[in-house]
Amino acid sequence: MRFIPTDLAGAYVIEPDKMEDERGFFARTFCRDEFAAHGLHRVFVQCNVSFNARKGTLRGLHFQAQPHEEAKLVRCTRGAIYDVIVDIRRKSPTFKRWGAFELSAKNHRMLYAPEGFAHGFQTLEDNCEVFYQMSEMYHSGLARGVRWNDPAFAIRWPVADPFVSQRDAHYPDLDP
Repeated sequence: MRFIPTDLAGAYVIEPDKMEDERGFFARTFCRDEFAAHGLHRVFVQCNVSFNARKGTLRGLHFQAQPHEEAKLVRCTRGAIYDVIVDIRRKSPTFKRWGAFELSAKNHRMLYAPEGFAHGFQTLEDNCEVFYQMSEMYHSGLARGVRWNDPAFAIRWPVADPFVSQRDAHYPDLDP
C-alpha cells in the first residue's frame, strides 16, 4: 500500500498496490504492520456500509465526541464520492482546514481520517456504496455533527443542490 500524506495533520490517502493478471487484480486494503509503521490505528472494531441511491446525496459532517472519538478508514466500493474531512481539533495546526478526495470503485483509494476530524461525503453518481472501518464502537449519545455548509469551512461541494437529511441540515456551525 502507498500511504500519501494529505495537507491535514495525520490524514492519509491510501492506495493499494495491485497485483494484476489476466483474471483482474488482488490488493491488500489493510495491514496492521503497515498501518503501525505510519502511526495509524491498527485495530478497527466496527465496520459500516452506506448505500446512496441518488447522485448529489450528501452525508455529514459527522464525528463522535470524547472520550470515544474515532478514526475512520473510508472506501467507496460502488460508484464515486467526493469525500471530505475537516480538522476540528482546536489545538491542531490544521484546525478548521478541510480536504476533499475522490474515492471510487475504479480508483480503489481509501481515506484515513484520525480522531478529531468531522467526515462527510457527496455522491458523484447514482447507487454509491461506501464502506467504513472505525477504531471505536458507536456511542449514540456521543454522535455529533457540524453543518455541511458552515461558512467557517467554505467547502466547495461538487453538486450545488445536494440531497441532505433533516438531521444533517440542522447540525450547528462549529463554535468559534
